[in-house]
Amino acid sequence: MNEKTVAFIFARSGSKGVKDKNIQLINNIPLIGYSINIAKDSNLFSDIVVSTDSQEIADIANLYGASTPFNRPADLATDESSEWLSWQHAVKSYMNITKFDYFFSLPVTSPLRSKNDILSMKDYFMDNSFDIVLGMTESHRSPYFNIVNKKDDGSVERVIDRANTISRRQDAPKTYDLTTTGYITTPDYILNNNNLFDGIVGGYEIPMNRSLDIDSEYDLMIARKILETNE
Repeated sequence: MNEKTVAFIFARSGSKGVKDKNIQLINNIPLIGYSINIAKDSNLFSDIVVSTDSQEIADIANLYGASTPFNRPADLATDESSEWLSWQHAVKSYMNITKFDYFFSLPVTSPLRSKNDILSMKDYFMDNSFDIVLGMTESHRSPYFNIVNKKDDGSVERVIDRANTISRRQDAPKTYDLTTTGYITTPDYILNNNNLFDGIVGGYEIPMNRSLDIDSEYDLMIARKILETNE
């Protein structure tokens, strides 16, 4: 029996950091189109599903070859709504249509990911015993060295202080930034847990140059520069 891996792309209509972020044009391609296109190029998925509360986004998703078999409820499409609850809603809604084996979220905000990133993450998940695998990239700042908390009195302290023994970043334990390259798990894990980190989480390392997460106008400008240069 062939196992089914389904790509899910979550794209709500509102956005705080960048207005209409999910459909911003880069090289005349809406941002959501990059996630749909790379999912198609991978030939990994039995379906590419977009979960959205917006008819405009749904129409664009359909134009690029994704399906929109259900609507995302308004209460799951606010700035305060939980991404995990949106995942649960999508899994339940899709399983009412057909069963599938693996859930692969491809956030719209990571347009620099490659086809090989997707395929390698799937292989990494299948070759190990993690409940979920996410993308990460080596951090260039460290809570042991140059990330601080600010106290009420205005003074600062390192987030993790090892008795002031670390004086160079190179001596600090290696840490990683989570990326939005992708998340792969099973439908059961999503339905039976309340948080991404409830189970055993694996991190697949993505190079920094493919780890951009668009969360601001500045991030969008960088993405445009890179993608327009590489066109």
